[in-house]
Amino acid sequence: MLLSLVLHTYSMRYLLPSLVLLGSAPTYVLLWGAWRLLSALLPARLYQRVDDHIYCVYQSAVVFFFEHYTGAQIVVYGDLPKNKENIIYLANHRTTVDWIVADILAMRQDAVGHVRYVLKDRLKWLPLYGYYFSQHGGIYVKRSAKFNEGKMRDTLQRYVNAGTPMYLVIFPEGTRYTPKVLSASQAFAAQRGLPVLRYVLTPRVKATYVAFDSMKKYIDAIYDVTVVYEGKDKGQHTETTGMTEFLCRQSPKIHIHVDRIDRKDIPEEQDSMKRWLHERFEIKDKLLIEFYESPDPERRNKFPGRSVDSQLSLRKTLPSVLLLSGLTAGLLVTEAGRKLYVSACVCGTLFGCLWVSVRA
Repeated sequence: MLLSLVLHTYSMRYLLPSLVLLGSAPTYVLLWGAWRLLSALLPARLYQRVDDHIYCVYQSAVVFFFEHYTGAQIVVYGDLPKNKENIIYLANHRTTVDWIVADILAMRQDAVGHVRYVLKDRLKWLPLYGYYFSQHGGIYVKRSAKFNEGKMRDTLQRYVNAGTPMYLVIFPEGTRYTPKVLSASQAFAAQRGLPVLRYVLTPRVKATYVAFDSMKKYIDAIYDVTVVYEGKDKGQHTETTGMTEFLCRQSPKIHIHVDRIDRKDIPEEQDSMKRWLHERFEIKDKLLIEFYESPDPERRNKFPGRSVDSQLSLRKTLPSVLLLSGLTAGLLVTEAGRKLYVSACVCGTLFGCLWVSVRA
């Protein structure tokens, strides 16, 4: 019975990060809201700089759990610059962990506070964070005919005009890779005369084109990122590694291939960019085929080229965990603090939902 209890406890390791990251959400929103009020009369550039630092606190805590708590090995291939840049980040989309990989790379450039996401429209209803992400530069988009190009352009142009640091994360596939979705994507590609891909989905070009066209004189490059979550059984192509599985160390190694493409090498006309994006996803597919299926065992389970086992120092991430945990614990030990905590959770969620409804 004791052994069963130990095994059950071991399988529930995801509870600690869940409690810290979700439990500190009201605390974090209170911290950000206080800064928002204090900075109302300050220059926008100063507000943005501090807001980026506040955002960095939460994302650093996220990275702590996904690197140190899980013990995951991060292997980086390609040409990730050491210095921060204004960039568009394009990646394949396999799992809910993908958005954290963007933070993992940004931490290595001291740019995690600059990360902003292009998100599915329905994610705006996330309690507290649906509203907050939009305030931190997130852009919610709808698919296909419902895509609002003008709204996205206006939002990005405001950021450019304000000189907002930009690490804009886009998943051009539009949804996560699954066998069912892959079959539909392959049928669509065959009908349209597009490359039929095996390990990635046919990309959608609209959001990527609008982002680049709106910021082509502002960004330095596009990072074309290909990610593999290596399972415990090497050489096997697993369908997905969800958040819970990852936190339970069922994906002990993340392979991240980065191809930095300078702004001047990216076509500006929409049809040309569409062809370019499809070509980039063909390259991704070939990388993944080589990773999983190379006849040479020495080339399997790795991307081509030089790799670096990248390990972040605890000094970069642990202080954020301690700060969020300490502030949350400080609120919860007093009656007044608990009331404030509950009010932030309830009122913040209701206000956020009302705000995104009005904006929609």
